[in-house]
Amino acid sequence: MFARGVRQLRFAAPVACAGGAVKTWHSDQRPQMFSMPKGMPQPAVAKCEEASNFLADLPQNGKVMAEYVWLGASGTTGGFDIRSKTMTLDKKPTSASELRIWNYDGSSTGQAPGNDSEVLLKPVAIYNDPFRRGDNVLVLCEAIHPVTKAPIATNTRSAAKALFDKKLELKPWFGIEQEYTLIKKDGIRPLGFPEVGSPAPQGPYYCGAGFDSAIGRPIADMHYKACLYSGVKIAGINAEVMPGQWEYQVGPCEGIQSGDDMWMSRYLMIRVCESLGVNVTFDPKPMSGDWNGAGCHTNYSTAPMRAAGGYAEIIKAIEKLGKKHEEHIKVYGEGNERRLTGAHETAPITAFSYGVANRGCSVRIPRDAEANKCGYFEDRRPASNMDPYVVTSKIFQTTCL
Repeated sequence: MFARGVRQLRFAAPVACAGGAVKTWHSDQRPQMFSMPKGMPQPAVAKCEEASNFLADLPQNGKVMAEYVWLGASGTTGGFDIRSKTMTLDKKPTSASELRIWNYDGSSTGQAPGNDSEVLLKPVAIYNDPFRRGDNVLVLCEAIHPVTKAPIATNTRSAAKALFDKKLELKPWFGIEQEYTLIKKDGIRPLGFPEVGSPAPQGPYYCGAGFDSAIGRPIADMHYKACLYSGVKIAGINAEVMPGQWEYQVGPCEGIQSGDDMWMSRYLMIRVCESLGVNVTFDPKPMSGDWNGAGCHTNYSTAPMRAAGGYAEIIKAIEKLGKKHEEHIKVYGEGNERRLTGAHETAPITAFSYGVANRGCSVRIPRDAEANKCGYFEDRRPASNMDPYVVTSKIFQTTCL
């Protein structure tokens, strides 16, 4: 990293603030978020959190704000389509069953025709709202048909839950490693990439520390705290191999909770980036060339695998996955062929393999699992933009049903 002596920084670190402003400056410059007319006194620059929450301390007169969150089908940001809108409640709900079914315009989200546009929102999970705080909540919803009440075509949660419910006694656990890339306001280049040329090669960024290595840490930390506050079962975070690329882990979660917490964690990431004036992408290969892609490695176990002597169950499950490799690849995320090349800690998309502690395989068995003869395994094939409802239920279906 420092082989050439004192290394010159080839990029300006972005400072993201509320109001959509992303500024860079030298140490002798004072940042200005807003342009004021000449002659008027210049106000002190507000901190990001203060600027975005300057009305947050106002009382709500006993009312509660419930942000209904759902998945659309036409695309909003980051490669996903996550929508939300707010309802006023008289009190804080304690379960999703206490909340009423709402509706939205499905013709504006690619989920219904204009002449029959109503789609219903069925609450399925509640989280604390880290942005509004207090008694306010985030409500994860399924989209259902207004007449039949059946799940609409883009509702993948309903089918996943039906599969998990077939053998609840197996208690499938999932731990998902979500990689993502922070992108500049132009929506083109990751944080840490200069306008011309390239940053220093991969090496110092993975779990790195320092101005020129841990690029975007304030965003990753803010998202971490938002998840902890909300109740998302986040397990940790780390900087990844490419500049501006990070990872967080969600789990272990049992069954359908894995997909619920993953989608809510993605919503929280998009909201954090929105507040700080930064873009995020979940594309599996945001930068071509000698840069790592982004995955969603899925760690998995069932009660028999975690029990004493469960190693045989682990091997049996992995071999079942191998027999349906192509079937799984088809639902493991879009654009995954750009990532699963056999390079950059991946196995080629055309072949299935597994091994102990081998990150070049399709499936990795941890050394602890081999030593203890029980535990879990990691499916390294899912892309960063995969649907966790589809992937987790697909793994469970192949290995257990």
